[in-house]
Amino acid sequence: MLRQRAGIRLGTDADVSGPLTARSAYRSTHGYLLADLDVAVTTTSEPDQVNALLSTTREPGSPIVFVERERIVRMHPVKPAPDTTRGGGEDDNADWRDPTRTWGIRAIGAHDIPLTGRGARIAILDSGIDDHHPDMADKPIVQQSFVADETPDDHVGHGTHVAGIAAGPRTGSKHPGYGVAPDAQLFVGKVINSAGIGTDGAVLSAIAWAVRHRCPIVCLSLGSAVMPGELYSTTFERVATRALRAGTLLIAAAGNGSNRAEDLAAPVTHPGDCPSVMAVGALAPGDLVADFSNASVNPAGGAVDLVAHGVDVFSAWLGGYREVSGTSMAAPHVAGVAALFHQATGGATGSELWRLLVSNARRLPLPSRDVGAGLVQVP
Repeated sequence: MLRQRAGIRLGTDADVSGPLTARSAYRSTHGYLLADLDVAVTTTSEPDQVNALLSTTREPGSPIVFVERERIVRMHPVKPAPDTTRGGGEDDNADWRDPTRTWGIRAIGAHDIPLTGRGARIAILDSGIDDHHPDMADKPIVQQSFVADETPDDHVGHGTHVAGIAAGPRTGSKHPGYGVAPDAQLFVGKVINSAGIGTDGAVLSAIAWAVRHRCPIVCLSLGSAVMPGELYSTTFERVATRALRAGTLLIAAAGNGSNRAEDLAAPVTHPGDCPSVMAVGALAPGDLVADFSNASVNPAGGAVDLVAHGVDVFSAWLGGYREVSGTSMAAPHVAGVAALFHQATGGATGSELWRLLVSNARRLPLPSRDVGAGLVQVP
């Protein structure tokens, strides 16, 4: 259809175990079709082809429903604001830097439970993973790169940090335990390149890969800024609803564009602003909203659904460990808890996982525009 109407030749990514985005064959086409998601990604910039493609969407009965411009996505780490590492609330005078467990693990109740996430698959779509890290070397990790000319190896550190929070060790002899679901199986899809950026096409390809591998949980600690009043992506919303029907819940960072010290609350970033993607904001110790954490600003979609620890989060890094802040760090806490619910229920997936996460959250005395249903809690 695209070749006939617009001269656009697509490859097929029906077998997403070997994505065209990471193969040289991709360069000889104008894009690729993700058959499982009914989405095509085209790289053409020729005006005649673009105009022909747009005109096709206006034809009665056209199989092409809509066209969107591809976005650039980035990771979501930030430096902690000086006033977000301590503050009011019940933990104001507590030593939140526990040497045995991170504050994030204790805040969600994962420090003394028997559940470990065994039997759950968590897809981390990020900058890859350092699978030689001592905390990751013995884990059965399935890896795939969706970045052209790059292996799944993490050259940035962000993906390793996120994976560690979701499924790293919960106990440590020389460092605090930091992983929520240590026995969950990791599926790592590299969608962020060594420069720290990625594309919608790579993310969509990786989502299709995760759905194909029956991962009930996908963690997206990445995003692209949106403007106040901007509508969410129709493409990603349709993909998210298809994923939910297939039993896969997409969990995304809400973004770090706010400056609450200056009374600025930014909208939830793409793709977390889609109604069918669970968006996660960040808390600081003392149950404070992190200064950078985005809010439910846009009325059509763009809601913060849950929050978790996102300030000075300890986890694995390239060759060692690091404390990093951001909603990127909050999202994998929720992904790990979803894995615990999957285990506790004997296999809850999709919309049922969403319901369990929201209904079991601890309500907070803070505006729902900032924290949604509250602080995520283990079963």
